[in-house]
Amino acid sequence: MSTKQPIWTKSFLNISISNLFIFIVFYALLTLLPIYVTEEIGGSESEAGLIITIFLLSAIIVRPFSGRLIDRFGKKKMLVTSAAFFAAASFLYPLVDNYVALLFLRFFHGVWFSIVTTAAGGIAADTIPRERRGEGLGYFAMSMNLAVVTGPFIALTLLQYVSYMTIFLVLSGIMTIGVLCTLGVKVIENSEPAPRHKLTFDDLFEKKSFPIAIVGLFVAFSYASVISFISLYAKSIGLLEAAGFFFAVFAVAMLVSRPFTGRMFDVRGPNTVILPAFVLFALGLATLSLTTESWMLLLAGALIGLGYGSIVPSFQTLAIQAAPESRSAHATATFFTFFDTGIATGSFILGIIVTTLGYANLYMMLGIFVIGILFFYQWIQKQKKTEKRLQSQTNY
Repeated sequence: MSTKQPIWTKSFLNISISNLFIFIVFYALLTLLPIYVTEEIGGSESEAGLIITIFLLSAIIVRPFSGRLIDRFGKKKMLVTSAAFFAAASFLYPLVDNYVALLFLRFFHGVWFSIVTTAAGGIAADTIPRERRGEGLGYFAMSMNLAVVTGPFIALTLLQYVSYMTIFLVLSGIMTIGVLCTLGVKVIENSEPAPRHKLTFDDLFEKKSFPIAIVGLFVAFSYASVISFISLYAKSIGLLEAAGFFFAVFAVAMLVSRPFTGRMFDVRGPNTVILPAFVLFALGLATLSLTTESWMLLLAGALIGLGYGSIVPSFQTLAIQAAPESRSAHATATFFTFFDTGIATGSFILGIIVTTLGYANLYMMLGIFVIGILFFYQWIQKQKKTEKRLQSQTNY
């Protein structure tokens, strides 16, 4: 009788904690900086939005090169180095007192965020036993889910009692602990370092991960409506106080479901998780559209947490499984390049659409759109099965 290979090794625990602290800093700054720009630097709301966009833009630009850099210099070295630079950038915020300098700092910070999250995702996949990868990456994704609530909570709670400078220093301290955790991660490097050669398409992307990454882009596009407009929508319907609990319910729903959905993915197959998750995500968006009371807003948060929160780690796992073992970092980079692009384009395009449709109609439209993505996903899976069958017949 075979025994299960453990997931919670020292390396997996260290990489998960480090990832948690990276995303706590990311989400805390995401919440804090728009307020900082408008109140302390005297910027406009559009300038506050650009502070967020420039960070994502640099991450999207650098993400395709991350896999190549990790192959060239080694996973452990790039993990520790990029985490250290990400922490160093965090320490620079108290020194910046004008908008242009802050833009440059955000771009610089986004570069290292892109590399460190790519390295962390690839290493996490490598430390998990292959037969338990769906479950393990589900647990790893919990670090990001916890940060969704923890980061904004730390930032907004501290803002009531201390200065912006103190908050920046606290976040820098948190990230310093994250860097120390990376030192405790044991990594199995490729036996031969990547040879120097002319940069090719394969150095930037993992083509086998493209199909699921494209579906992920559309999912991220839809989710952008939640992170970008939920506070404004809640304010417009007089539920701003309840909006503070939306992401808490969202995160709890993800955390409670994660152990079960991860095991189901590995034992019964990805579709047993992904298909219901799409339906729940669509129902959550539709519930948002119909929301008139606090309980409906929180119900929408729970449905979206269960749905969207199950789709993303499942898709990341499929993207990694589609690639050879040695290209887990490239697969991770490819998936998140598409995913970040979906968030960025969604925030921009949906921001234009909402001025015409209104928030309620936008969320209903996106609920229908998510069902369309589900059918697109099923079509891609069918094409993949047909391709495999034809290959096996050819080989035979």
